[in-house]
Amino acid sequence: MHDLQPKHTKMNSDEADRVLAQYNIALVQLPKISKKDPALPEGCNTGDVVKIERKGDIAEVYFRVVI
Repeated sequence: MHDLQPKHTKMNSDEADRVLAQYNIALVQLPKISKKDPALPEGCNTGDVVKIERKGDIAEVYFRVVI
């Protein structure tokens, strides 16, 4: 992984359910990320939720669903 690339982490189903409940959204409402994206960790399948952590002055966390 390149230093400037944000960290991508595959979430397990319990963590994903907690995030969806926290934001009161459904899985289909999350932004999408392609299964072919080279930044995805190994073993990601369609329907998995990925946590993306960006470094900087303000730490930012994003969530995406793999399509």
